[in-house]
This record gives sequence, structure tokens and C-alpha cells, in this order.
Amino acid sequence: MIDISDKAMCCGCNACGDVCAHDAITFKTDIEGFWYPIVDEAKCTNCGLCDKICPELNIASLKKNDFDKPVQTIAAINKRMDVRWNSTSGGAYTAFAEVMLDQGGYVSGAIYNEDFSVRNYVSNNQNDLEKLRSSKYLQSNAEGLFAEIRSLLKAGEKVLACGTPCQMAALRSFLRRDYENLIIVDFICRGVNSPKVYRKYLDSLERKFGGKVVYVKAKNKELGWRNLTRKVTFDNGKSYYGVSMEDDFRRGYHTNVFCRPSCYSCQYKGFPRIADITIADYWGIEKVDKNLDNNIGTSMILLNSKKGIAYFDKVKDRLEWRETAFESVLEGNQALIKSISPAKINRTQFFEDLDKGTFDDVVKKYFPLSSNKNQSFKVKLKSNLKFMFHIWRYYRFSLRSYFNFIKINKRRNTTSNFKEHKVLFTMPGAVFDLHSTAKIIVDAQFVYGNNPVRNMKIPTCLRMEANTTLEIHDGPLTRYGNVPYNLRYGAYIEIVNGGKLTIGQGAANVGLTIMCAKEITIGNGVRIGRNVSIRDWNGPHVIVNDRYVNHAPVHIEDHVWLCTGCSIMPGVTIGEGSVVAANALVTSDIPPRSLVGGSPAKIIKSDIEWY
Repeated sequence: MIDISDKAMCCGCNACGDVCAHDAITFKTDIEGFWYPIVDEAKCTNCGLCDKICPELNIASLKKNDFDKPVQTIAAINKRMDVRWNSTSGGAYTAFAEVMLDQGGYVSGAIYNEDFSVRNYVSNNQNDLEKLRSSKYLQSNAEGLFAEIRSLLKAGEKVLACGTPCQMAALRSFLRRDYENLIIVDFICRGVNSPKVYRKYLDSLERKFGGKVVYVKAKNKELGWRNLTRKVTFDNGKSYYGVSMEDDFRRGYHTNVFCRPSCYSCQYKGFPRIADITIADYWGIEKVDKNLDNNIGTSMILLNSKKGIAYFDKVKDRLEWRETAFESVLEGNQALIKSISPAKINRTQFFEDLDKGTFDDVVKKYFPLSSNKNQSFKVKLKSNLKFMFHIWRYYRFSLRSYFNFIKINKRRNTTSNFKEHKVLFTMPGAVFDLHSTAKIIVDAQFVYGNNPVRNMKIPTCLRMEANTTLEIHDGPLTRYGNVPYNLRYGAYIEIVNGGKLTIGQGAANVGLTIMCAKEITIGNGVRIGRNVSIRDWNGPHVIVNDRYVNHAPVHIEDHVWLCTGCSIMPGVTIGEGSVVAANALVTSDIPPRSLVGGSPAKIIKSDIEWY
């Protein structure tokens, strides 16, 4: 008979409830929000099945496979960008699931309930992949899962089961034999969080944003895979972006405050793996293969059994992949081999405080966003060292470069801020022709004329006539991170006739040309390809035509992509989120979120999304 005297010896897999033929086992949730089995002794026959299939009690017999360690380590990304974008990592699970569904089989995984608690779910419907996709980061209720999978397998159906390592160990134990028509996939699990704490967290966000939660994505890619952003959308249209450790729930999770007690002494770490295939984020992929990394997620795949190898052979055509060294994944995935350590708090008091108050109350008491002087000093020191490193990387031993850097940033009509590191980095190949009355306003770091190729003498020029203005401002975090604006070599920017050029956060590749005589604004998150031309003035030339305009403002709104060789002509506004295709000639306004191309440019596709 199951008897939980030590909560650390129960992983909450629910398998004991599924195996009990007399319905003697139910589950009760404790003050922490985790469920544990309760035995009705009046119904129990002491058959012992619950003890026999408990993975915590039988780990020694379960921890075996065809190979002592994974026989292959794979880095992979799904060939479908929409799948990769909406996945936690690189879209490997979807590829595995699609192959099983294409064979007429079933897949299992975790899905959100209406209240954003999580349960395990089995489906043979392709349309369910969207809700099965992506990690949920809290414990899922698996009641009924094991019995359902067993029934399918006995009926001859093929099944791909995916879950935490403890759940998949429980499945192995529950089935008590291997099935050729079963593929088991687990993932590298750091620990499962309390559903109760998560609901309290969402309640706090609903109060702050004045709406009901309708969508949650634990690792949204809009701000980059590495930023670990949780996006929460509300029924009033507002969205919250919780970035990395600034998000209160993630900070509590990564300081190990509210994981299940068994996670602090997890028995499913290390090798051999119990699953056929293990998936995870491939942290460190940038050191292994940059072609598989553009900060929107890369999957790591471990093939642990002969069945796992054979199944990957069926899936691999849906992926862009390469085999890598097993050792390359260990540094970024320590959860593969060791458990987390308990937080140094009074855990009992924590959950009592949570019951009495709100999630915000326990955040302030147990894991506040640090604002103490020591932390502030560390942040400032790190920022200063980073700033000094940038200066050294750009200028090395070139005294002339240091002189120009000081000369431009300290001129009377340049507004820069060395204390906050808001400066114009004047690269060695940059040439400046600035009238004394020309104003440069620097509110964010800007690298003017970056040239990564040594000894290449292609200049980057800035010419500003009297009473002109160049304004550089900062913008919100994007998936490219907090980095200076990178203007590559070969650019020629000319501001004349009292014109004003405003540039937000972003980057521009080689050979940008800007002619500004009136007003050009380039918003935040604008990415500019090679040899792009932007102008609001055609000089003294005129065409005798009732529609001809010699000069007119140009406005490029936020999050626009200007591809190689395109030209933006006077009087044009390019709407937010649009893409201008290579070599396009833009002569009229472009609506938001449009893909345009051709000469003159015409709309190819509307309502696009790009990052």
C-alpha cells in the first residue's frame, strides 16, 4: 500500500491511481499545491500493485536502456519556421509528433486547462499539436494517462508519449513490458513548479493589467530565445512580457523556491536515460554551429535506444540537423545530470504567507528583484567594464581613433553622456564633415562605420550642414539584445538644408546611403540590408509634372526590414512591421505589416509577421 511519509519520495506521477483496479487511490492537494495519493483502506485489497509500479520505489530496475549513455547527440531546428517560432526550443517535438500522427498513431503531452493549470493529453488529431507544443513549466496532472496509453497499445495503436523523466519512468513501470509500437520521449527537466503558485502569479498579473489571462507562452521568441520571455496576453488586448529574471515567477523558479519536494533529490538524472529519446534546449549551440542558431531556438536531441535511433531516421528529413559531441551540451544543461538545491527559506512559512496574501507579497519577502547597493554596484561595474571593452575592441592602439572619439562626443553641439555610456563610437574608417552649428543628440550607443575586416579602407562618411540635426535614441529590448546600433562600413549620410534625421534602435549593413534635407525618421527595431538608399530630397532636379514632389518627409516606422538594394523615395511612410524586398523601389506609402517588392513596389502579402 502506498504510504507517503516523506513527500520527497513522491514525484506526483499519478501512476498508482491508474493501476488501482478498486479505485482505492485518490489524490489530495497539499498547502503547496502539489497532489499526493490517499488510500481508502476500506477499498484497498493490499494487492501491492501501487508499490510495484511506483517509479520512486523501483528506480533501480527502471534505469536501464540499450546504451549506458546516449549513442548520438543531435542539434536540430525544424525546417518550418512557423513551427520553430512557436516552439520552446527548435521544434523537435512537433517533428516527432507529426511523424507519429502521419502513421495514424497517437501522441501525448501537456496542455493548458482553461484556468492555465496543466494536464496530460492524448490525441490523434493534427490540430491538437498547437496546444501540445511548448513547455509549460509547472506540474501536469497525469490522471488517466497511463491507462489510456496502455489501452491504445494493447489495441495495436502506435503511440509517441512525451513527458517529464519521472512521468515517462512511471509509464515504463506501469506498462511492465516493452511495446514495439511505443516511442517514449522525455526532456531535460530542471524541476516542476507548484500549480498553486502559478495561478497566484497569473492572478497578480490580471490585477496589474486589468484583464483576464487568455494566452500564455512560457518562452516567447519575440524578444529572443535567450531572453526566456514569458508572454501573457489579456482579454483587453494588453500583453505582458516578463524577461528572464525580471519576471517574478521565473526568478522564484530559478532560485528554487516552489518546485516539488522530490525535484530537489530527483532520481531520474544522469544515465542511462529511461526514455528512447531526450529533447531539450541546445544551450551553447552558438559555440558549435552558428548556422543552427539565430536566437529563435535550437533543439538538442539525445538518442538513447535502438528504437530512438530508428525513429529519428524517420523524422530527420523534417529537420535541419547535425550530429555533435555529447560533451558540448553538458555546460548548458546541468539539469541533465544533477538536481537543483532547495532555496534557503522557510518553505512552510512561504506557503502560509501565500495563503494569507498575494503572490506579490511573497515576491517582496522571499525573492525580490534586487535593488540593494551591493547589487547596484555590481551592475554598474559590469556596465563600465563592458563599455571599456567596447572602446578597446574598436580602437586598440590607434591614438587617432581615441582622439576622434573624444572630439566628436565632446564637441559643443554634440549631446552625449559618458556617465551613462550614451556615445557615438567613431570607427577608424569614419570621416566627419560637421558644421559647428550641426546638432548631434546621442541617447543610445551608436557605432559609426563598424568594419570587422582589418586593413580594408572603405570609409564611412557623415556630412552635416549648418543648423541640421542628427538624433539617435534608444528603444525597447528586441531579440538582438541590448547592443549598440551597428552601422557598417561604406555608409554615406548627408544632412543638408536644415534637415533632421532621427534614428532609433536597430542596425544597418554595408553601404547605406541617406540624403536628408527635410525630415527622415527611422523607428525602433529597423533592420537595414546592404546598399539601401533612403532620401527625402532629389536635389535641384525637377520633372515638370503635376504629381512630382521634389522633397517630402520620409517616415519608417518601428520594426521594418529594408532588404538589400531597396530605395526609399521622398514622401514615403513605411508602416510598422513591414518588409521591403530586395531591389524594390518604394514611391508610395506602405501599410503596416506588408511585404512589398518590385519597381515601383507593390504589396505582395498583407498581415505578415517577422522577427
